[in-house]
Amino acid sequence: MAPHKIFNDPVYGFVTVPRGLLMELVEHPWFQRLRRIRQLGMTDFVYPGALHTRFQHALGAMHLMQQTVAILRSKEVEITDEEAEAAQAAILLHDIGHGPFSHVLEGILLPWHHEVLSRWIMSEMNRQMDHRLTLALEIFEGSHPKRFLHQLVSGQLDMDRVDYLNRDSFFTGVHEGVIGYDRILKMLHVVDNRLVVEEKGVYSIEKFLIARRLMYWQVYLHKTVLVAEKMLVLFFRRLARLYREERLRIASPVLEKLMDYRPAATADPGDILLLFTRLDDHDIMQEVKAQKDADDFLLRFLADGLLNRRLFRIRLDRHPPSAEELETVREDLQHRFAHLTPDFADLLLTGTEESHAYLEGEDEIRILRKNGEVIRFSEETDAPIREGATRKHYLIHPR
Repeated sequence: MAPHKIFNDPVYGFVTVPRGLLMELVEHPWFQRLRRIRQLGMTDFVYPGALHTRFQHALGAMHLMQQTVAILRSKEVEITDEEAEAAQAAILLHDIGHGPFSHVLEGILLPWHHEVLSRWIMSEMNRQMDHRLTLALEIFEGSHPKRFLHQLVSGQLDMDRVDYLNRDSFFTGVHEGVIGYDRILKMLHVVDNRLVVEEKGVYSIEKFLIARRLMYWQVYLHKTVLVAEKMLVLFFRRLARLYREERLRIASPVLEKLMDYRPAATADPGDILLLFTRLDDHDIMQEVKAQKDADDFLLRFLADGLLNRRLFRIRLDRHPPSAEELETVREDLQHRFAHLTPDFADLLLTGTEESHAYLEGEDEIRILRKNGEVIRFSEETDAPIREGATRKHYLIHPR
C-alpha cells in the first residue's frame, strides 16, 4: 500500500495526504460531512460555479501547510515531525465546526460560533482517537509554545485565508482575488517565535490584502448574495417561531431535534455534537422544499423565493436609509401584504455589514528587513489598506 493518498485538486494539482493520523481524519465521518457543506453558502446565486465545499478547502489548506513547513525547515526553523503532523491536522480540522451553508446560519441553528464548535468536535475526536490530536488542539487553541504554528492556522496570514482566496477566486471566476500564494509562502520565516515575512515579499502581502478586501465586497458581501442569505435566515427564524408555537412540523428529524435543543447555562456540548455533525446543506434545502406549500404565508413566500431565485430588493450603501425611505417601504408592505399576514413588517430587513481588510496592532503581520530588524507591516506599506473597517448599511424588502 502506498504511504499516502493523492487527491487531484483543481487549484493546486495533486494534493498528498499521508496515511496514518491525517488520512484517518480525512476518512472520519465528521470530516466527510464537509463534502456536503458549501464553502460559499449561497454565492452560487450570483456566481454559478461557486459550488465548492469545505472539504476541498480543508484539503487545500492542509496542502499549503505542508509546503510552508517544508519552506520553514529549509530556513532552519525547528519543526519536529510530530509538530508538522499536528499543524496539518489542526488546519485540516479548523472548519469542522461549520454548519450548513457555512457562515449563513451561524448563530441561528445553535448559539455558538463555528470555531467553538470546531474545538469541541476536535476534542471529542481526540478522545475517540486515543488523544493523538492533543498536540493539534494545542496548536489550534494557541497554547503550544511555538506561537508561529498557531499563526499558520489562525492569523492575518494563515493557510486558511491563503487557500480560500485562491479557491474562491478560482470557482467564482473573480480574478481580483487571485494572489501570488507560492511567493508568499516562500517569503515566510520565523523570528523570536513569531511568523514574519521577508522584506522582498512586501508587495505580495499588499496584493494579498487588497485582493481580500475586493473579494469581500465583490463576492462574500455581494449585495445579491446578502439578500439570499438574509432571506434564508428570515426563513429559519420564522420556522423556529412557528415550531415553538406548535403550528407546523419540521421535515428533517435532525433539524427538529436541534430546534428542541435549549443550551444550559454552562455551555457543555453534550449530545448536541452528535446531532450537529449529522446536519448539512441537504437538511436545510429539504426543509425549504417541504415548506413551499406551508399554510403560513411568510414561510411559503420565502421558500418559493429561495427555491426559484425570486429574491428581495436591496439597497446597500455607506449611508443608512432615511426615516422617509423606511416609512415609504413600510407603507408599501402594508398595502401589499397586510391582508396576507399580520407579520408583514418582518419582510423589511435593515442592518449593517462590514469588512476589515487588515487589523493593526499586536497581532498584525511582521516584516523582516534585510538588516534583521522586524517591523510591523503597517509601518512598511504605502498600500491603501489601513483604513479600518468598511461599513455598509442594507435595506432589504420584497420587490
